[in-house]
Amino acid sequence: MAAELFPTKKLPTVSASAVQQFQQQNVSNNNTIQGCNWQGLYPTIRERNSVMFNNELMADIHFVVGPPGGTQRVPGHKYVLAVGSSVFHAMFYGELAEDKDEIRIPDVEPPSFLAMLKYIYCDEIDLCADTVLATLYAAKKYIVPHLARACVNFLETSLSARNACVLLSQSCLFEEPDLTQRCWEVIDAQAELALRSEGFCDIDTQTLESILRRETLNAKEMVVFEATLSWAEAECHRQELQPTIENKRLVLGKSIYLIRIPAMALDDFANGVAQSGVLTLNETNDIFLWYTAAKKPELKFVCKPRKGLTPQKCHRFQSCAYRSNQWRYRGRCDSIQFAVDKRVFIAGFGLYGSSCGSAEYQAKIELKRQGVTLGIAIIKYFSDGSSNTFSVFFEYPVQIEPDTFYTASVILDGNELSYFGQEGMTEVQCGKVTFQFQCSSDSTNGTGVQGGQIPELIFYA
Repeated sequence: MAAELFPTKKLPTVSASAVQQFQQQNVSNNNTIQGCNWQGLYPTIRERNSVMFNNELMADIHFVVGPPGGTQRVPGHKYVLAVGSSVFHAMFYGELAEDKDEIRIPDVEPPSFLAMLKYIYCDEIDLCADTVLATLYAAKKYIVPHLARACVNFLETSLSARNACVLLSQSCLFEEPDLTQRCWEVIDAQAELALRSEGFCDIDTQTLESILRRETLNAKEMVVFEATLSWAEAECHRQELQPTIENKRLVLGKSIYLIRIPAMALDDFANGVAQSGVLTLNETNDIFLWYTAAKKPELKFVCKPRKGLTPQKCHRFQSCAYRSNQWRYRGRCDSIQFAVDKRVFIAGFGLYGSSCGSAEYQAKIELKRQGVTLGIAIIKYFSDGSSNTFSVFFEYPVQIEPDTFYTASVILDGNELSYFGQEGMTEVQCGKVTFQFQCSSDSTNGTGVQGGQIPELIFYA
């Protein structure tokens, strides 16, 4: 009976691509819906709310977003905004609510404000590398926690030595301890890359000092010194000072004493720091005496070397052996694929050496992901004829993301007869990191999961 009295009528549907296209038009144009029955075109409340995103139709509030000279006027709907943010709720319906038609927001960039509104109206998260930090700021300011969490996840995924120092500074500002810890992991393991990145010169003084104090920083102190001078030059420009030696020392202030200059090699100090002009004559003299005199002067600088990071080793074989006719190389490639369940940094490989007396080898080691080379080095090492493994390292540790297979390869030139691994394991637990191994199509010399070369992966976790 009910069906006869109220016959159902199928509503027209709109494709997801059409809705997205309309939302994009709204971002750019502040569209107004045409027609008197637009609601019937959208079967769900989510789609109808999406139509209201950045739309003048029924707008009861407007925002002037951005700094002077770069503002954008954005329409809003108080009810929708209050449902999405407790700050907007207090602003429009709280006890201290002000009855304004227009609200100025000079400290948020328009694209980031629109990204937040798109989440509130459309339940969609649209992030990009250029605006994610500003979007995180907006999400924090207006207490939109799920969007803030998505921004942090995006930053963690895109974290690298290139941007780790800048993100460290921002993560402290936004009070995101998990992101801060991730940044420190990258900075510690890939310290020299991080210090030489352009982003290092953009950090604030407090972040600079926290990095210079870092005990586990895995870098030569000369690299730390050079990077700090580069930061000082950038800081001079920010303060509209000429980047003279005197002004660099001025902007560094007491931060310079956090550089462990007395822990450098004497050659680095004599040929680099001592001739840079940054130190006073008395400081230079006292450090030379500290290197050479029996009675060492007191210094303001930290004198102990940094501890750095202790590398870990993943052993993938349970035993090794040698035979009179193996293991031969002749320019062929030994290769294995591996994956991890947590982010690590591969510093190098452990390799077998000669099984018939001492010998020198030249190793070309390489690390690839989906055919793209991430790290490569040509290194010589000396084998003493034992079954020990011999460590070879990349210039910089290579960041390895979880749940993706990477290819480790080596081409050896040296004594034809060497030890080789046996009883290989497909899965190895190293502390909190699990390694998985599988055979590589790049291997042309017999190395695989069960046996062969590359017995160890040397890594930081």
